[in-house]
Amino acid sequence: MSERTAVNSSQETVLNGVNVTKLFDTIEVIKGNAEIARFKFRNSNKWIMGGHNRSHIDSFYGALQENTREEPFVMDNDEPPLLLGEDKGANPVEQVLHGLAGCITTTLVYHAAARGIKIHNVETGFEGDLDLRGLLALPGARRNGYEEIRVSVKVKADATREEIEELVEFATGHSPVFDIVSNPVPVNVTLEV
Repeated sequence: MSERTAVNSSQETVLNGVNVTKLFDTIEVIKGNAEIARFKFRNSNKWIMGGHNRSHIDSFYGALQENTREEPFVMDNDEPPLLLGEDKGANPVEQVLHGLAGCITTTLVYHAAARGIKIHNVETGFEGDLDLRGLLALPGARRNGYEEIRVSVKVKADATREEIEELVEFATGHSPVFDIVSNPVPVNVTLEV
């Protein structure tokens, strides 16, 4: 283990705002019981009017137990006026980009901390191409969702360019949201009346 990745077990090591000691402790616990790594995340959503709807995110299952936040996260979805909405929140496809951005950034920062790499700044940009003909059931669209998403990443760190390139590749290769948007995921819909 290099000096940059060494962890002193008598005290906690925090790097990039990540408790590296607890990160490695968590990895060891999961190695001993893989069921601890199984999570179920939830979102409940209610329509308000037009394109405006609201999600509440409060409970999830993880580490072999139910977990409930003291205050749920409340997120509004809407459409811009150009798409007949009132702009009361980012639209759902924009929120997908938000989720992708957050997941790639978090994955990059956590793995940098685990490798002993100090991060000074991470900035990402996301742009996706979407053809409304898919949503509107009109001919000509290749698909209903994004046809392509482009990501730009800027990282300032105490690392070589090669190490940063490897971190970015690792982050995109291990980000759960990157995997979700890059590979088909079975989605089962149940109608409740």
